[in-house]
Amino acid sequence: MKPDSPEVLAHVMSDEEALNYNPNRLLDALIDIMHLKNDAALARALEVAPPVISKIRHQKLPVGASLLIRMHEVSELSIRDLRYLMGDRRRKFRISPTHFKPDASAA
Repeated sequence: MKPDSPEVLAHVMSDEEALNYNPNRLLDALIDIMHLKNDAALARALEVAPPVISKIRHQKLPVGASLLIRMHEVSELSIRDLRYLMGDRRRKFRISPTHFKPDASAA
């Protein structure tokens, strides 16, 4: 099932391409949807430093939750649509069973 908002439909990719994680598709789609000129303009719109966009493009930095939320706020695309554009197909995010448990050695 592919997200069906008009903005995302304009950037629909092949099934094979959609299965591969590629944050460049997300960044390029945001630039196109928001009618921006380049990565520097996207960085200004997202209120992040330009090197953040560069590091994401070169897959040196993942698209974190806070940035994904900021992308949602400025583009009005759903988180699901943003994740689809990036190639993230997980239906649920899982937290480790040990996450948020106190460290036994600290006691």
